[in-house]
Amino acid sequence: MMHGSPHIVSDVMTHTVAAIGRNATFKEIVRMMHDWKVSALPVLEGEGRVVGVVSEADLLPKEEFRDSDPDRRTQLRRLSDLAKAGAVTAGELMSSPALTVQADTTLAQAARTLARARVKRLPVVDELGMLQGIVSRADLLKVFLRDDEDIAEEVRREVVSYLFPAPASAVRVAVREGVVKLGGRMRDTSLVPVAARLIRAVEGVVDVEFDLSEHAPAAARGTLQ
Repeated sequence: MMHGSPHIVSDVMTHTVAAIGRNATFKEIVRMMHDWKVSALPVLEGEGRVVGVVSEADLLPKEEFRDSDPDRRTQLRRLSDLAKAGAVTAGELMSSPALTVQADTTLAQAARTLARARVKRLPVVDELGMLQGIVSRADLLKVFLRDDEDIAEEVRREVVSYLFPAPASAVRVAVREGVVKLGGRMRDTSLVPVAARLIRAVEGVVDVEFDLSEHAPAAARGTLQ
């Protein structure tokens, strides 16, 4: 069994979050986005429960609708765009229900959610939907700042020691700029695909390379002489 545990959203998320209430006005939303340098804001109600998200995409229909050219207005094809063009509060503008993640979500799961929804950030909530923080694409990339030697140590401990135990195998691990290279001798080269899959699952790994030779045990070599 592998002892390492994947990083989770709480490891990288931002705890201080700009958020707004349902009654925040259009200009207040724009001003907060500008001041906080963000492209989306969670919308809260009550004691902090996330009920929606307002993004720049939700605000843009108003600028498009402002154009007096009728042909331009026909580009607002969806009724939701027309409704947002006339909206003046966060409650009217927001996308709801909000797409969120919990703090114990793995970074891989959060990355898939971001990619599938084509959004830049996700509110982080607890089991009651209360805002805990926010996680962005940039946050998820922080794992690639991990020190090479930390990665090497985890690969040795969690992969090599299980698949290629000494003395039957003599496998060296080196990491440079996140690229893991395994070199030396091993007992069974059929385990290489398994090793590659496990190593790529180690956070911070960019790629995996192998420079290994198959090494038969001494007893087996004796039978070939």
